[in-house]
Amino acid sequence: MDEDITADLRVLQSHLDGMLNRVQHNSLTLKRLQAFEMRLLGLSSLTEMIDYILDESKSLFDLEIVSLFLFDPTQEIAAYLASDHYPYQSRKGFLLVNDDGLFKKFFDYTHRPLLGIYHAENYEQFFPGETERPSSVILAPLVRRGKYLGSLNLGSFRQDRFIRTMATDFIEHLASVLSICLENTLNFETMRRTSLIDPLTGVNNRRFLEQRIDEEIDRSMRNRQPLSCLFLDIDYFKRINDNFGHQAGDHVLALVAAAIKKQLRSNDVLSRFGGEEFVALLSGSGEGISGEIAERIRSSIASLSIEFCGQTIPVTISIGVATFDAKLSKVISANETASQLIHTADGALYKAKNNGRNRVESGGVISEKLQLQHA
Repeated sequence: MDEDITADLRVLQSHLDGMLNRVQHNSLTLKRLQAFEMRLLGLSSLTEMIDYILDESKSLFDLEIVSLFLFDPTQEIAAYLASDHYPYQSRKGFLLVNDDGLFKKFFDYTHRPLLGIYHAENYEQFFPGETERPSSVILAPLVRRGKYLGSLNLGSFRQDRFIRTMATDFIEHLASVLSICLENTLNFETMRRTSLIDPLTGVNNRRFLEQRIDEEIDRSMRNRQPLSCLFLDIDYFKRINDNFGHQAGDHVLALVAAAIKKQLRSNDVLSRFGGEEFVALLSGSGEGISGEIAERIRSSIASLSIEFCGQTIPVTISIGVATFDAKLSKVISANETASQLIHTADGALYKAKNNGRNRVESGGVISEKLQLQHA
């Protein structure tokens, strides 16, 4: 009988040890989850959040595969990421989805995580670019105010890692926190960019340019690549306002801005500097290429057919070009370089105006001038 009692006690001790281990494991996981959430709440940009979610979720859950899908029906998120030079199209595990039908199909409007054995016909699309397939998965919808924001998709090479009967409290809580953080970050990005956008033309305003140009100079110096500045001014704009009215002038500004933007790349920066003046920053473009781009812009504006209230408004533009070449530059502050770049492009614009308008003039490479000034 004593032996039976001893055996029962051993079994009971084993159960207690197992329960204690699970409690300790859950306690550790909870602490790691809390630390993850606190860091997440402290992030201020969308790019930081994407990288943090994709990289740290693997560590948090001890996983091999993680992907993040974001719902982007208007391509607003894509525009935000592109303006920050984030390689969202090549970022492993990240995808922008323009149709929420994918989320509705899999989550069946219940907004609950989906988990179980991996079946390629169902789940392969949630793990794009993966060479090894997971054995079990959990797909967590990111939902806020009844609308899909995306999904967090976790994959494990262990088949027993995610089974249908397991509790999903942790992942549901995490998905809820992620959804709140994503919504707040997207709202912040929208407000930030709205305050930096010219409402009439839809391009960046001068405040944005003043913030961005130092970043572009720094990037140019790090990568040892040129940066060019175009200073653009609509010719005889006052006459347009006087002859056709200010509404016609606003119409011209909007169409000219759109025509300029069409000739630029997605990573170039276009801003309305004030009145009828615009400034464009062309990253990676030297003096020759930027001159060609400026000429394309000038030609496209001259060929515009602008109609307003039954009247045709002829429009031309003058452009000044200046280039900063990091390979020729000494170490000078980004702020000073930015000021000199804009000043030189403005001087070239003044020359274009004096030489008859509807033309492009170059102020050359400013790094040579900067070196002379600091010799």
